[in-house]
Amino acid sequence: MVKVVTIRKSPSWPGDFEDRRGYTSLERFMEASQAPQQSSPFARQGRAVGRAEKRWPRLEGSSESVRRLEDNIARVATFDCSVLITGETGCGKEEVARAIHAAGPRHDKPFVAINCGGLVADLAESQLFGHEKGAFTGAFGATRGAFRAAEGGIIFLDEIGELPLDLQPKLLRVLQRWEVTPVGSTGTHAIDVQVIAATNRDLEANVTSGMFREDLLYRLNTIHLNVPPLRSRAEDIPRFVEHFSAHFAREYGRPQWQPDPLTLNRFMRHSWPGNVRQLAQTVQRVYVFEDRVDVVLAEVFDAAAAPAARPLPTSSEISVAPAAGPVVGQELDDDVGSMDSVASDDPKVPVFNLDELRRLAVRQALAFTHGHRGQAATLLGVSLNTMTRLVADSCPDVLAKSGRRRTPTAPRPR
Repeated sequence: MVKVVTIRKSPSWPGDFEDRRGYTSLERFMEASQAPQQSSPFARQGRAVGRAEKRWPRLEGSSESVRRLEDNIARVATFDCSVLITGETGCGKEEVARAIHAAGPRHDKPFVAINCGGLVADLAESQLFGHEKGAFTGAFGATRGAFRAAEGGIIFLDEIGELPLDLQPKLLRVLQRWEVTPVGSTGTHAIDVQVIAATNRDLEANVTSGMFREDLLYRLNTIHLNVPPLRSRAEDIPRFVEHFSAHFAREYGRPQWQPDPLTLNRFMRHSWPGNVRQLAQTVQRVYVFEDRVDVVLAEVFDAAAAPAARPLPTSSEISVAPAAGPVVGQELDDDVGSMDSVASDDPKVPVFNLDELRRLAVRQALAFTHGHRGQAATLLGVSLNTMTRLVADSCPDVLAKSGRRRTPTAPRPR
């Protein structure tokens, strides 16, 4: 488990990355608080991160995939080797890199983040390796470049898959020789940095298509860490919602938004193609348009073109067919028409297994309510008696563990 303590000098976070250093122990915290702050002229040239509250929480969640990732971070942080972090956009790849920096021996040295996709074509080499005075038009002074600015620390090459092809052999040489040659110079400068790269692309496919050098991929991919997408760890979503809701409540001076169980369930079932970043922006819009929260959420959930990663019916779509027993199905709107009109060989028509949907719905409701059948029944939109039958039919193991005890109901008022 990587525990990161973040230090700030003021309520509004400065742009220098040195003020965002993380520490894994109280001793490091005390040493840092007494030591003078370092500065780097390249910090302001790199990607601006913004205020601390704008950044995503580090490795938020308690799912098995997150715990496994935290364990790998703790292992990797003790070794000085190149690391390649992969994962979808917005899933927190930079936070993993910062956690490695905070937990490793380079924690008190610079962390320089470079967006390879944002490098200016004509100045990319200079931005990475520096240049001498007069090296090109407008070069009125010498610059160190990102690699030398990260001396002793970590350079984070984000979106490495978008690095221009003509720069890739130069980066490869740096990783082979650990020295850089500034633009316009005939000399070299030895460097001591750890390289962490990240991408949301399939670099092996890029190698096949000739868009990425295979030898460079081997150099970067000493250790490979994959950040799981948010949809694969839906159990962590309530913690993210609570985190961002508390943050925006403080930032905007509003009461904290507390989503009801049905709304939170919709958050958990959504696919979140933009991952944590998209979820944070959704919660932010709830505060901006607090008088029409339903409209804001409908734009996200109802208008989503992509299929949900957890294809479970919503509570309003769950019903029990009395004639056929406790079968959970999906009610179709009147304007949709009968499924008989849909061709069975249409590839767009999904194949549903009602028994599996029923089991998933019941188990998810029980897990979400920590086994409370009454609350689970409310979540599914059924009565307590119906919920008991559903548990008996769909989850007999759950009923056996509970000794077939029924959840007591509150006495009716006289």
